[in-house]
Amino acid sequence: MANALVSIQILPTTPEGQSVYPYVDRAIDIIKASGVPYRVAPLETTMEGDLQQLLGIVQRMSEELAELGCPSIISQVKIYYNPSNGASMGRLLEKYPDGQ
Repeated sequence: MANALVSIQILPTTPEGQSVYPYVDRAIDIIKASGVPYRVAPLETTMEGDLQQLLGIVQRMSEELAELGCPSIISQVKIYYNPSNGASMGRLLEKYPDGQ
């Protein structure tokens, strides 16, 4: 059972003022490759799983973007942690499954 939701917005500084989109796409690819449930939204992406695993994904994102040439990365992270009853995007979105 998932015990956490982690939402992340990354703001990479790019070499020579390049577009951030390829770097944001790579960050989402890292989440996708991890196999955890996730949901992309306009300003952040939310992942569901074990807190330690999700924090490891956040760390991988920062490290890989740095390896791709980003001189710095700002990550704004929100954490919902519920070890007793679990954490579920579905449960929190029951009233608004399509975001409306």
